[in-house]
Amino acid sequence: MDLSQSLEIASCTDPGMVRSHNEDSIASDPANGLVVLADGMGGYNAGEVASGMATTVITTEMQQLLAKVQPHEIDPQTNRVLAGELVREQVMKANASIYHAAQSQPQYAGMGTTLVVCLFYDNKALVAHLGDSRLYRMRDGELTQVTRDHSLLQEQIDSGLITAEQAKHAQHKNLVTKALGIDPSVEPEMHEYDTRTGDIYLLCSDGLCDMVEDDDISMTLEALGANLKLAAQQLVQMANDNGGKDNVSVILVRVLREYPAARGVMGKFLGWLK
Repeated sequence: MDLSQSLEIASCTDPGMVRSHNEDSIASDPANGLVVLADGMGGYNAGEVASGMATTVITTEMQQLLAKVQPHEIDPQTNRVLAGELVREQVMKANASIYHAAQSQPQYAGMGTTLVVCLFYDNKALVAHLGDSRLYRMRDGELTQVTRDHSLLQEQIDSGLITAEQAKHAQHKNLVTKALGIDPSVEPEMHEYDTRTGDIYLLCSDGLCDMVEDDDISMTLEALGANLKLAAQQLVQMANDNGGKDNVSVILVRVLREYPAARGVMGKFLGWLK
């Protein structure tokens, strides 16, 4: 099913005002409803390599799989919808590729990357994430942070050691507790959400949310949401205007219309059994 008529996607990525290299990587496949954002870490250009491997492996593998199966189909062995298994397997494949490169090539030792993957299918958004790159949703004029950071800072907030306000001025903002490519295997955090026509989904690296307040992100999407490309460029510009201390990347996805999965007789039957 081609989703390019149901989803509008715009993106922008920039090295920022301080870094010479852009270690973020973004990819989108509108026809398959797939968007991927990764923020690499590691010495020299290693972060760039890790994030690039993540987006390339996941989009390439998912394109090949989605040419053969539909994400709403049921796995007869597990009796579960395929979407989650497909995404999880490709995230783990990307993890193994990055980890192997880091182990086998000294210049890539210790490299890794954050990750946010969204697969839109059957009026749903399946989200997998690792680290502190985020997914937000703008719905009916209200901006909601969908993902929860895998970071030391978030753990300190959760345990009551510091407040969310104090966290804005903390020194160790970018210490993540989960990332792709650091360990031999990793389990992404995954959730599924119903989408609505008019929703705007924002994937971003911490170069945006560390530099621009959520209220300002919300106002920008409210004011420029009719022009997604301009909104994406403006968000990146705002991060740079506020100091641009890190690479900054943004992917925006607007739901233009409903995109229910086409179901044959067998698909409907399996749906009833669920």
